[in-house]
Amino acid sequence: MSRTVSSWILSSARNSFVLQQKGRLYSICVPNRHKTKWKLVFSKTCLYPAGNCSLDNTFSLKKAFRHTSTEEEEFSFQLSPSQINDVLRAGELSHKIQYLNRKSAISVSKFESNQLASNAPIEDRRSAATCLQTRGMMFGVFDGHGGSACAQALSERLLHYIAVSLMSRQMLEEMELAVECMKPVMPILQLHKHPNDAAYREMTSQYFESLRVYWQHLLDLDTEPGFSLEEAMISAFKRLDSDISLEAQAPQENELIRNTALQVAFSGATACVAHIDGVHLHVANAGDCRAILGVHEEDGTWSTLPLTRDHNAYDEAEIRRLKREHPRSEEKTLIVNDRLLGILMPSRAFGDVQLKWSKELQHSVLENSCDVEALNIYQYVPPNYHTPPYLTAEPEVTYHKLRGKDKFLIIASDGLWEMLSDEKVVNLVAGHLTELNVQKPQLAFEKPVNLGYMHNLLLQRKNRGITSLDQNIATHLIRHAIGNNEYGEVDQEKLAAMLTLPEDLARMYRDDITVTVVYFNSETIENYYRNN
Repeated sequence: MSRTVSSWILSSARNSFVLQQKGRLYSICVPNRHKTKWKLVFSKTCLYPAGNCSLDNTFSLKKAFRHTSTEEEEFSFQLSPSQINDVLRAGELSHKIQYLNRKSAISVSKFESNQLASNAPIEDRRSAATCLQTRGMMFGVFDGHGGSACAQALSERLLHYIAVSLMSRQMLEEMELAVECMKPVMPILQLHKHPNDAAYREMTSQYFESLRVYWQHLLDLDTEPGFSLEEAMISAFKRLDSDISLEAQAPQENELIRNTALQVAFSGATACVAHIDGVHLHVANAGDCRAILGVHEEDGTWSTLPLTRDHNAYDEAEIRRLKREHPRSEEKTLIVNDRLLGILMPSRAFGDVQLKWSKELQHSVLENSCDVEALNIYQYVPPNYHTPPYLTAEPEVTYHKLRGKDKFLIIASDGLWEMLSDEKVVNLVAGHLTELNVQKPQLAFEKPVNLGYMHNLLLQRKNRGITSLDQNIATHLIRHAIGNNEYGEVDQEKLAAMLTLPEDLARMYRDDITVTVVYFNSETIENYYRNN
C-alpha cells in the first residue's frame, strides 16, 4: 500500500458521513454497537469494564500502536518490523501432543492458533481440548457479533457439552453420584489455553449447574449405547443454545450473573467445532466459520477439501430451509439485502434471541431488567417479524475418514476467508511446511564447528529470510490475509496501515480473524490402515 493509498484511507474516513454517539464519531457504514459506557480499568492481562459487566479479553493492538479515532491530529500508519511482529504474535498459541498413557492412537501431532482483533475488544473466541473420559481431541472457533459475550460463553461451555454427550451411562452416573455426595467431579477435558484467554469466573457455578441438568436429562433418556458422534454434536449445540435462552429468562438475584446471562443471549456467535479420534474426523458447523483440509496428492500437488458450507443468504440450501420453516407469505421478507430479516448475515447462530423469541417474551424479559442500554442490548424488533424463531444453532455435521495424504485441518472465522481463498490458505500452509522442512538439514552443524562456518550459516539464514519467518502458521496466515498486495506478496506498508487503523475505521477494512491449524500424524494414520 503506497503512502498515497494510506492517505486516501484516512481522508476518506474523515470526509465520510458519520454519526455522533456519546462524544465519539463512528462511521455509518459500521455502526458500533459494542462500546461500553462504563469506566475501564486495566489489570495485568485483561480489560475489565468496572461495574455490572463481564470479563472481556482481547488480543488487540497495543494502545501505543493503534489509534482510537480518525479525528486524531497526530496520525501515522508507520510501525517498525518488530512492532508489527509484536502485534501479530500477541495471541499465538501452539501445543505439541504428548502420546503417553492414551486410550487410543492420536492422529494429531500438534496445533497452532492465533487471533487478531479488528473490533475493540475482539469478538472472536477459540477453544482446544483433549477428552479425558472419552477419546479424541476437539478444536473450536467462535465468531461473535453484537459483542463478545456469546462467543465467550461458547468457548467455555460447548466442548464440555459435547464431551458429556459422548460419555457412557456409567460415567454420567458416577459424576452425578459425586455431586450428590459433595465429592470432586472427575475432570472431563484438558483445556489447551492461551495465558490471556478470558473466562466468566462469576458464571462458573451457573454454567456447571446447567451442564449437570443436561447430563441428568441424558440419564433420564435411558438409552444405550448412547449417541453417535454426529448425534452428540447436534444435541450439544442445540442444548447449549437452549440453556443460553433459559438462563436469560430465569429469575436471578445476583445482578452480575443476570446481566451476563442477558448479554450472552442478546449477542450472538457462529461456531465451528472439530472432533478428531484416530482417523475419524467430525466437524460441526453453525454459521459462517469454515473448516478445510489440506491434502498432499500423490503427484506432489496440494488440494483443498472443504468440510463445511457457509450458512448465509448466498447458500441456496439455506434459503430453501428457511422457506420450508416459514409461511409462503414471508418468502420475500425472510432475506432482505442478503441478510436474515435484513439484519444478520449468518442464518445459523447461538444466542441472538431477538430473532428467536416472540415479541412478548422479549418485552417481558427486558422490562424486568436493569439498564439494557448500559448492557449494549438493543430493543429492536425487525419488520415482518411474524413466526419466530428465524434462527437456529443446529449444526451441520460432516464426517471424514482421514487418509495419509490429509496433512492438516484449518478452522477459521470468516475474517480470514474474506481475505484469502481456500486454495490460497492451503498453499500458504503447505509452503510454510516446506520452508520449515528445508531449514532443518541446512541448520545442522558440521563437525568440527568453527567460527567461519557459524558466520556463513548465519549469512545463509539471513539471505533466505528465515529470521523473519513466522514459526506459528496461524500468524503466517494472518500476516498474508491483511498484508497481501495484488501479487500475493506481503506489503510491509500495507500491513502496518491495516494494523494501525483506528477503532472507528478498522471494521470497514477487516474483521476479527481467528485461525487454528491442526497437523496430522501421517504415520499414525497409515499404521491404522496397515493394521486394518
